[in-house]
Amino acid sequence: MPSLTVEGIGTFEVPEGKRLAAALREEVGADQLHACGGKARCTTCRVEFVSGEPDKMTVAEKQVLAAKGAIGVRLGCQILCETDMTVRVISRLEGSGRKDCGSPLAATIEPAPVEWTTKG
Repeated sequence: MPSLTVEGIGTFEVPEGKRLAAALREEVGADQLHACGGKARCTTCRVEFVSGEPDKMTVAEKQVLAAKGAIGVRLGCQILCETDMTVRVISRLEGSGRKDCGSPLAATIEPAPVEWTTKG
C-alpha cells in the first residue's frame, strides 16, 4: 500500500489505485474540496506536491488546468495513489463558505473514457 503524507496532518497508508481526492477525505480525514464530484471541471480538488508527483496526468486534468491558468498544482480527483507521495492540501472546506466538501466521488476516474498523457 502506498504512503500518503499530508503536510501538517501526518502519514497514512492508502489503498493502491484509490483516487487521491478520495484518500484525502476518507483515509486522511482532510476537508479537501471536490465540488464537481471529481469530474475534472472545477479545480477545487487542487493540491500541491511536495514529493512523489506522478509523471502522467489525464487529458481532462491537463486541459482544465491550462484553461484556468493553474500552475504548480494538480487535481486530486484525477490522480491515482500508486506510489508514495507527499502533498499540501490547499483547497479546503474551512474558510471556503461552502456547505460541504462536494458531491461523492466515484471509485474510478471520471470523465470516461480516461485518457492519459505526460505532465509536461
